[in-house]
Amino acid sequence: MKRENPLSAGVAVVRCVDGEWQYLLLRAYQYWDFPKGLVEEGEAPLQAALREVEEETTLVGLDFRWGHDFCETAPYGKYRKIARYYVAESPCGEVDLPINPELGHPEHEEFCWVTRRRAYELVSPRVQLVLDWLERIMKSE
Repeated sequence: MKRENPLSAGVAVVRCVDGEWQYLLLRAYQYWDFPKGLVEEGEAPLQAALREVEEETTLVGLDFRWGHDFCETAPYGKYRKIARYYVAESPCGEVDLPINPELGHPEHEEFCWVTRRRAYELVSPRVQLVLDWLERIMKSE
């Protein structure tokens, strides 16, 4: 069954630094978001999310310690895309923004590891709802 809205899948990547959770955000133009991208034909959303994280940040070996629950946004943008986010902990904070072969440059201008409070200031209201979900799911551990 084909989805009415295109589905984008990504991971809210977190890591604990000095007892405080930090969130990985990527910036494209003026928008900050978690690593994500379109789910390709025949690809499972979680598989797409992992592929996108690796393609956009080079991070691998993520720990889905909170399981594979996800949060989806309402449709947004010109194409009424829906974004699905999982949450996983990164074993390291070493991020690289590799060149996308199709674009000839990285997909994002910069990245940052930030506290939840700072993330909330940087992201759009659509992603703020994901941060609210993350806080609930991470505290349930």
